Amino acid sequence: MEVTTTSSWDALRKQARKLEAQLDEQMNSYRKLASSKGSTKVDSAENDPESGIDRLLKQLQQVNSQMQAWVSSGGSEMVSHTLTRHQEILQDLTQEFHRLRSGMRAKQEHALLLEDFREFDRTRLDLEDGVGSADQALLREHASISRHTGQVHANGLFFLW
Repeated sequence: MEVTTTSSWDALRKQARKLEAQLDEQMNSYRKLASSKGSTKVDSAENDPESGIDRLLKQLQQVNSQMQAWVSSGGSEMVSHTLTRHQEILQDLTQEFHRLRSGMRAKQEHALLLEDFREFDRTRLDLEDGVGSADQALLREHASISRHTGQVHANGLFFLW
């Protein structure tokens, strides 16, 4: 029975290391995306690095829980130390992911506000130059406000004034 118990621990460790390697690779890509100067908007759900990282973090959490159950049932001090290290890695990756995601969202909000300001400025200049009717300017401003409000709602950032 000792062989089965040891092999199950080894399988869990191997799975944890594999998930950690995948997370490391995806986090490197996400770091580059977060630090890029260009647009940070993601085109589609399957290309969304956040959901992929989040899914891997949940899988690693499950593996760590299984390892914890294994240690609780009588694992050695060395095995307990190994589990602690895997838990620290998970915690570090999770904290970095939340920090990067928060920065990405702030960048997206900033870009959206700049775009809305540019649209407002274009509308103001059109009015000053007499280009288009006042009704057209109001319609453009209404569309800009509606677009901005919809994006704020979609991001769950709606505040009541």
